[in-house]
Amino acid sequence: MTTAKQGEVRDLPVGNFYDKYGARNPVARHLTTRFRQELDALWERTAPATQLDVGCGEGVLTHEWACTRADTRLVGLDLEDPGLRAEWDSRCAPNLEFVSGDAQQLPYEDDSFDLVTAIEVLEHLPDPQLAAQHMARIARSYLLLSVPREPLWSALNMLRGAYWSSWGNTPGHIQRWSRRSFVEFASQFGEVVEVHSPLPWTIVLVRVGGAGEGRG
Repeated sequence: MTTAKQGEVRDLPVGNFYDKYGARNPVARHLTTRFRQELDALWERTAPATQLDVGCGEGVLTHEWACTRADTRLVGLDLEDPGLRAEWDSRCAPNLEFVSGDAQQLPYEDDSFDLVTAIEVLEHLPDPQLAAQHMARIARSYLLLSVPREPLWSALNMLRGAYWSSWGNTPGHIQRWSRRSFVEFASQFGEVVEVHSPLPWTIVLVRVGGAGEGRG
């Protein structure tokens, strides 16, 4: 993972600090597989014709979603970075586009996408409230959001001997939510219609719609 300066003073993480999708540890693989199953089940429920994946990182999930639903127009967005560009160039699909942008300054009009996703993104942002407001504004139907579940995430890091100097907090994680507090956070932007808690994450599906709902 690298950091990129965006705007005036922010240093935001670019890409994944820990490659959970390529993890070799059998326990990590099991947890990630469960996470993906529950995430994909919620994603399938939305059946989007158009989707924006905010903070797409290297584009692993974005590309897999595009290949799964060839009739969905998918846009992956993350900060400008040569390393990410190289990853994006290696993941191609006719219905997939990658663009550079800031989650806290999304350059799209209201109701531009059926579904807006932010998977393991909000915990990195200085102003997740502003980012979620933008996401809700441009989402026509749903938000699909996931974050690490705290303090469980940090405790599991320490159990595997990682990040002891920061009490198990993964570098770049500057926001921390329990399951309850994240549901409360997400409910500001629409109706939370489903919550999944695969260890050690929280995933919420939020229905946005109607003038002003979830617009912040």
